[in-house]
Amino acid sequence: MEGVRIHDFDFIKLMDFAATAQGSVFLKTDEGDVLNLRSQLTGLLVLSGALEQGVIRDATIVCGKPEDEARLFRMNLYRN
Repeated sequence: MEGVRIHDFDFIKLMDFAATAQGSVFLKTDEGDVLNLRSQLTGLLVLSGALEQGVIRDATIVCGKPEDEARLFRMNLYRN
């Protein structure tokens, strides 16, 4: 469960990504916790601590399907 490391990522885009992903999407914390981002309540509660002006500064996102991980990687790389 390696995942994609994201930096300066828009919170709304991440939640939209999680909602449209074909498989599961998890936030992996530095402490080793793995939290389901498909749950909007979990996403809001967990990410509220990682937000600074609506941007996630640094996080690891783990996707259940390789095509979702590839899409997230492109979004993070090209900022679209």
